[in-house]
Amino acid sequence: MHNVIRTTLGSIGLTFLGTASAQPSSTRNHSALALRLAGDVWLFDCGEATQHQIQKSGVKMGRIKKIFITHTHGDHIFGLLPLMASLANGAGGTIDDVEDPRARPPVDVDHLEIYGPLGTRAYIRAGLTYTYTLLGTPYVVHELRFPTDPPDGDQTELLRHTSELPNGRNIAQAKGTWKDIFQDDVVSVSAAPILHSVPCVGYVIQESPVPGKMDPQKYIPSLKRTKTPMSVMSHLQQGDSVELSDGTILHGPPRRPGRKIVILGDTYDPTAIADIASSPDLLVHEATNAHLPHVDTHTKPTDTFESVETRAKSRGHSTPQMAGAFASRIGARKLVLNHFSARYPGNDNINAEARTIMEAIAGLAREQYKGEIICARDFMTVEVNLAQNDADSG
Repeated sequence: MHNVIRTTLGSIGLTFLGTASAQPSSTRNHSALALRLAGDVWLFDCGEATQHQIQKSGVKMGRIKKIFITHTHGDHIFGLLPLMASLANGAGGTIDDVEDPRARPPVDVDHLEIYGPLGTRAYIRAGLTYTYTLLGTPYVVHELRFPTDPPDGDQTELLRHTSELPNGRNIAQAKGTWKDIFQDDVVSVSAAPILHSVPCVGYVIQESPVPGKMDPQKYIPSLKRTKTPMSVMSHLQQGDSVELSDGTILHGPPRRPGRKIVILGDTYDPTAIADIASSPDLLVHEATNAHLPHVDTHTKPTDTFESVETRAKSRGHSTPQMAGAFASRIGARKLVLNHFSARYPGNDNINAEARTIMEAIAGLAREQYKGEIICARDFMTVEVNLAQNDADSG
């Protein structure tokens, strides 16, 4: 694996590898989505058979650099160990008199970074240890510790795995969030707790400000008059100021906000993330249960919108209306509904009955949110474009 040095993110796309809730179906796999940015791939959750889904998709497995786990329920994490083994040329060791270099992997190579709540490190360590799995490249686990969690320790008596780097952080909350758990020159990741039946996290991916739109004709006459090389246009494009030989100062267009993506784990109340999640270009929100009378043949005659919402909340989940309300609350430009009950088919692109059901689910969300709504299905890719600003065109 080779790290990509990013100067800009370029295109950003989310590929949904699994869109089911607790149980998979013939058309929906367990939870996982891949965020593509500047050549890298970051995974968010890694349910069972995620690596099979990757092989069937356009996602490049070798590009995976980071994995973010929202919570440690099995449908969000059972695919992590097999994927790690495939990424790092894992194997089950050798007989006693044959040396396997994977028993002592190099530490000065690119490594896989994993983020998740308490228990993520212990789960990976136990899984690799008790399956005698050796990895050819190292990994590190950073845990997001809740106020009720122990601040230190790995929560396991097992020794660190031979491939596990010792610099995994235990990141404490500050003012209710985990700010900038990762940051470089062009992108940062923050997180906050969201309410589910177990400790759960939502992630906010924020692109740094990007160059504004530039009209070259605004600058060319001054550059020609002073015989200034046209190469200075690249500095202007970045928003810099350039002083010409006659003292004239040209100012590049102001930078504009970068893209913002909010990816939530399972939740019945994501209020705690609302402040850092405000005004995203894209919100991914679960919509596990819906009341669809006259559309869904599995609808119980005693069900109502209220009873379905009550049942969803009791299990730590949301309805489409709840997702739509939160999208409106934070001012999302686009809402992607995700994490559907197995009763809702994921082949609505080719099946008319499935399309009717998913359109009805989107319709429920639309009661609370007037922006664009997409119902995710496996292998769907959603591109995240920069918001258009009329002020940039001048």
